[in-house]
Amino acid sequence: MDEHSPIADTLAQVGARLKRIRTQRGVSLSALAEATGISKSTLSRLETGQRRPSLELLLPISQAHRVPLDELVGAPEVGDPRVRIKPRVRNGRTVVPLTVQPGPLQAWKSIIPAEQNRPAPVTHEGYEWLYVLSGRLRLIVADRDLIMGPGEAAEFDTRLPHWFGPAGDSPVEVLNLFGRQGERMHVRAKPRAREERAS
Repeated sequence: MDEHSPIADTLAQVGARLKRIRTQRGVSLSALAEATGISKSTLSRLETGQRRPSLELLLPISQAHRVPLDELVGAPEVGDPRVRIKPRVRNGRTVVPLTVQPGPLQAWKSIIPAEQNRPAPVTHEGYEWLYVLSGRLRLIVADRDLIMGPGEAAEFDTRLPHWFGPAGDSPVEVLNLFGRQGERMHVRAKPRAREERAS
């Protein structure tokens, strides 16, 4: 490991941090050795930087002091987890990306205008999960033709011919998750034919 790398710098500061935490609590090296099962000489070498910290040594010390491990190590803060949302229009639909890192799973919100209600089924590799936020969604997957309302979800293999859009003359808002691997379809919505028979 490069002795000037951020990791090396962080590890180099662990000893002083261990000593500061121990002295702030008024704990002697002997008492800490008894509580952790780590020899007094090893603890002393850790605090003076003569012994490199390891997980096997830091975990018992963390438990003895009742502090999180990252407080002992002084781990750098995690970056801002918020996603800076920039809506864009794709094929007439407003798409709001909810994931920024490239990866096997992508999430976004779609707002589909009322005029995009003509089915045009497509196929491609992958697996999709939909959740209706507002409005009514028409979902066609293979020979299934479904109407879904707010709070209903569906998941399907996108290698099957599929299409979704507004059901009726109002826009629909949908949460989408898309993955690469195709799996069997599991729909949690009533088939449209069943709804029509019930009405």
